[in-house]
Amino acid sequence: MTQCMYMRKDVMSNLMTMEANQAQLVASLARVKGYLSAQLGEDVAVVSAESTPPTLDAVRNTFGLSPFESDLLLLCAGVQLDSTVRLLCARSHDDANRPYPTFGLALAALPDAHWSALTPTAPLRYWRLLDIRPGPGLTDSELRIDERILHFLAGVQHMDEQLLGFVSRVSADLTIVASQYATAEQIVAAWAQQSDDRAPLVQLCGSEHFGQLAVASTVSQLTALTLYRLDVHLLPTTPHELDILQRLWEREAALSGLALVVDAHALDATDAQRNWALRHFAESLKTPLIIMASERRLDWERTTLTYDVALPNSAEQHALWVDTLGPMAATLNGAVDQLVSQFQLNPLSVRAAAWQLNGSDDTAAALWQACRTQARPRLDDLAQRIESQVGWDDLVLPEREMATLRTIAAQLRQRRTVYETWGFARKSGRGLGLSALFAGPSGTGKTLAAEVLANELKLDLYKIDLSQVVSKYIGETEKNLARVFDSAEAGGAILLFDEADALFGKRGEVKDSHDRYANIEVSYLLQRMEAYRGLAILTTNMKQALDTAFLRRLRFIVNFRFPDAEQRALIWQHIFPAQTPTHGLEAVKLAQLNVAGGNIRNIALGAAFNAAAAGELVNMAHVLEAARAEYAKLDKTLSSAEVRGWLESEG
Repeated sequence: MTQCMYMRKDVMSNLMTMEANQAQLVASLARVKGYLSAQLGEDVAVVSAESTPPTLDAVRNTFGLSPFESDLLLLCAGVQLDSTVRLLCARSHDDANRPYPTFGLALAALPDAHWSALTPTAPLRYWRLLDIRPGPGLTDSELRIDERILHFLAGVQHMDEQLLGFVSRVSADLTIVASQYATAEQIVAAWAQQSDDRAPLVQLCGSEHFGQLAVASTVSQLTALTLYRLDVHLLPTTPHELDILQRLWEREAALSGLALVVDAHALDATDAQRNWALRHFAESLKTPLIIMASERRLDWERTTLTYDVALPNSAEQHALWVDTLGPMAATLNGAVDQLVSQFQLNPLSVRAAAWQLNGSDDTAAALWQACRTQARPRLDDLAQRIESQVGWDDLVLPEREMATLRTIAAQLRQRRTVYETWGFARKSGRGLGLSALFAGPSGTGKTLAAEVLANELKLDLYKIDLSQVVSKYIGETEKNLARVFDSAEAGGAILLFDEADALFGKRGEVKDSHDRYANIEVSYLLQRMEAYRGLAILTTNMKQALDTAFLRRLRFIVNFRFPDAEQRALIWQHIFPAQTPTHGLEAVKLAQLNVAGGNIRNIALGAAFNAAAAGELVNMAHVLEAARAEYAKLDKTLSSAEVRGWLESEG
């Protein structure tokens, strides 16, 4: 193969028209027919090889064919294109049933013949330009030209159908922002400086999948190549099949001027076979190759260029919104700035959010909701999205705790002003995230408080059970946490990490490697919380079990204490929806039940079902029945003091 492994589009564009190519192909076939006629002893003049079709020249130069190999390929093409060639082959074999070329016929009829032309490592077989059909022996077996090569010689350009199930073409019309375009230019410059016959491997890292694809597409345009995409899970895992795919792709890239991007985002680190296949494919491939992945690999054994591709920065997102919304952007009274402050969306998501407006009367609110939808992470196996409809009036806490929660909400609203407009983010990138610990017994309102914040700020709330995230395999916990934060980053969702005790028990004393790694996991979680652009909340039932060194790294700590009688009465006053029909309920007497807010809600819900079943208004008797059921569930006894005066009050 020549130094230029892939044919650039500018070369292909200089090929002559199909008609001119066809004329020269006919002339070249006439020369080959002359060789066959001469071999039969006929007195014919062999046409001189004054010119050859540009498609044959391209194949010969690209794959390094000798004159004999080039004529042999032309002979095999002639059998498919010219019936006279078939007749001459049959006459040469003295057998009408063998109207095809063989290697023996080629050795006898074509000039400059050499035996090495059909060795497995020679171009004709290595690049699968020819196929040897089953037969009695190498010299007597039928030779057949590959269909893709036949069409190419005829001037017809198309993707090899053997590759269609593996690769798909990437659009050349992907929106790219300035910072990503700069990355594409760096890659092109690096490829232009290559000193050998193949460009360095490029890996694009990060969670911004669309941005990586836009960078790869731009690189292909700047290098006049057509970009195709291959999902890593389509790579064969057996050496023979992988080798065939590699050769077919290199051949197609050489004929059509192609570059390849392998999407490895979904590659599991524990999938040894697939990881081997990717590494072998990437290190062997000689055509331009880009790999997209969440994390960088360091085990490549070839020159590798690594670039991190991030979401558009604030200025770029603002420009995207203005460009997408057009004149409407100027009428939104700062709503675009609020969107940029809260959401980090790629161009595809920005356009999709704008299309969701559907003529809404409140454009700003509709855009905010559309952005929430676009930014929602895919965390079905690690997190639960909680729909929130509650407000501050539904939350009963002491004034100090309420004030802290309102401060958290205010800081989330004013992040853009303080961090960007007032310059705090430029002064230091550390500790810009909002992290909080909600500590207290079960049912005291920790999750409810998170719901209130989410509803107040019109943000999504995701509840993550840390006991499910923590893995027994070293390193897997950090990967799970990284996936949570990376996925949620685009929308700045509120993350509620439940059961922090699963990870945050007192880990200060290191007794063995497991304790040491547990400390690493905790430190990683706190580091991500500090850098997260939204609010990350930890909940615990046992604050005393948490190491004080970890507590100091949290921005806010809110204590949720067991409610006293006065607070329980307030909870009872607000627990039934306004449309619930009630009769004779007395909050002060109901507050005698010594239970937390979560249990109060369960009792109220049970009482409502009891009343509905009886066709009655919710009264103290229904609450009493529900309270007994709740206490039984808690394995507690309902004391007479807790229900004193309940039923007498109904009269």
